[in-house]
Amino acid sequence: MEALDLARWQFGITTVYHFIFVPLTIGLAPLVAIMQTAWVRTGNERWLKLTKFFGKLFLINFALGVVTGIVQEFQFGMNWSEYSRFVGDVFGAPLAMEALAAFFVESTFLGLWIFGWDRLNKRVHLACIWAVAIAVNLSALFILAANSWMQHPVGARYNPETGRAEMESIWAILTNNTLWAAYPHAVAAAFLTAGTFVAGIAAWWMVRLARTQQEDAVELARNVYRPAVILGTVVMLISGAGVALTGDAQGKLMFEQQPGKMASAEALCEGEEGANFSILTIGDLSNSCEGVRHILEVPGLASYLGTGTFSGEDSYLPGVHDVQEEYAERYGETDEAGNPISYTPNLAVTYWSFRLMIGFAAGSALLAVAALWFTRRGRISDNPWLARIGIAAIPTPFIASSFGWIFTEVGRQPWVVAPNPTGIDQIRLLTMRGVSTVVSPGMVLTSMIVFTLLYGVLAVVWFRLIHRYAVEGVPSAVRDESPEAAEDDTDRPLSFAY
Repeated sequence: MEALDLARWQFGITTVYHFIFVPLTIGLAPLVAIMQTAWVRTGNERWLKLTKFFGKLFLINFALGVVTGIVQEFQFGMNWSEYSRFVGDVFGAPLAMEALAAFFVESTFLGLWIFGWDRLNKRVHLACIWAVAIAVNLSALFILAANSWMQHPVGARYNPETGRAEMESIWAILTNNTLWAAYPHAVAAAFLTAGTFVAGIAAWWMVRLARTQQEDAVELARNVYRPAVILGTVVMLISGAGVALTGDAQGKLMFEQQPGKMASAEALCEGEEGANFSILTIGDLSNSCEGVRHILEVPGLASYLGTGTFSGEDSYLPGVHDVQEEYAERYGETDEAGNPISYTPNLAVTYWSFRLMIGFAAGSALLAVAALWFTRRGRISDNPWLARIGIAAIPTPFIASSFGWIFTEVGRQPWVVAPNPTGIDQIRLLTMRGVSTVVSPGMVLTSMIVFTLLYGVLAVVWFRLIHRYAVEGVPSAVRDESPEAAEDDTDRPLSFAY
């Protein structure tokens, strides 16, 4: 294998590993903040228990996310140095803003939140976790600003003398319409992940305690875990609707900016009016498109997803062959060595990743329906099926988010910076031209094996820690540790005395 293939595999592996932790961090931080807000406002001990419980799980996930994310930046300067040379003037700005304006804030205030329970005023301590919640979502905004620029370059110009893209307007980059289609979708998916995580764990605990039929256990299930199930379910319902609406808007914009990605998502070989949405396709999903047959279809839905119209001239979707011909004419048929350039992404990966993204997201919908049914009219459920569905549903939004990310990135190929035909068409870069010219295949292979093994160990550590503290449940006893509460606690032991 060449350095290009290995570098792509390494970046894909490390990115998917890292992205396991990202949605839960983005979504769970606000939920923990909401739980603590409920405790501060009501004084109800249940919300303090839930804050401590899910706050601990959030910290584990945050720590592993930071560790696995550090590697990404190093790859830009090593395996992908030619890419960094071409886009560094533009790409570096939102990444620097993420580090200075977002990560610095979230790490600083997270430290204050961890160690400030007995040192900070109760409301100041609450403000710390809200600062973390806002900062992690701001961090996602800046990261997606950089990625959206790769999908749809704006706010820059091409300098023919240096052969580089140069930034002209950071405001244009931060107001990129691709960003504001991708960001709400990503945040909604993150809240869906967090809501499923909270509801799934709480549902398992509620059923487990209810089945003991012990008075104290049943009371804990009713007063602590059932409210957590309801909170998670409400978040799932709202964010699930958000995922569907923002995904629809993103699909229509994607059709305008990257028609090849839409065609590949449907394995649509030739252009059609009123194109059907394929539920199942058989045949050779190679880029030649030969022998591809759509077995199960929803009439006109693919055209609606791309154009907003089910039939007629306005519903026309170009096929992968149409896009190949258009791009070959516009950007060239061959590379410098005379080899033909394929402008069609891997059909099998794009087709199935799009469907697996949608299919696994249904796991959260199943849990939401089950939770609403089994907890209706104030009930606490001891039905084992609710516990099973809760546990089974937890990984589904994680997997759906990962497949969504794979679809977004693989569907852009063969571009690492996709062209913008309606704007700065000269700013474009094929993936094969972004890889370093001095890094050998052996070096990339060695680092890929090391990182894969290391990330595998970290994944096991993450799972064991999450499992360990999840099965411990909420703390049996909690108390207000804030300084104002300590002033009224005459029985509290002295921290220093002769």
